Amino acid sequence: MKKVTGIGGIFFKCKDPKALKEWYKTHLGIDGSEYGVTFDWKDTAEAHPNGSITWSPSPETTDYFAPSSKEFMINYTVDNLEALVEELKEEDVKILDEIAIYDFGKFIHIMDPEGNKVELWEPK
Repeated sequence: MKKVTGIGGIFFKCKDPKALKEWYKTHLGIDGSEYGVTFDWKDTAEAHPNGSITWSPSPETTDYFAPSSKEFMINYTVDNLEALVEELKEEDVKILDEIAIYDFGKFIHIMDPEGNKVELWEPK
């Protein structure tokens, strides 16, 4: 089974997300919403011919990356989240929550062996 199909986002902590977003908007033209910026791209892969990567600064006090103490979290896109979660359970991977379903896809969080929280996303 093909597991990861790409990187869906890069999330990181910073002291002042609003000011940092403004700096990137002013100096590099990166403008987005409260959730960050989405960069769209085209791929030749069959599963997701059109994709995106989200860039999202977060407050340094966020607990969204918990239980990891790391300053970042990577979001990986996947094709079939339910099947992958079952496979990960069989492989004794630490699953942090239940699959959450939103208008833009399904999500779940796992921990890697070094304590990095990883977000898995099946785009809609």
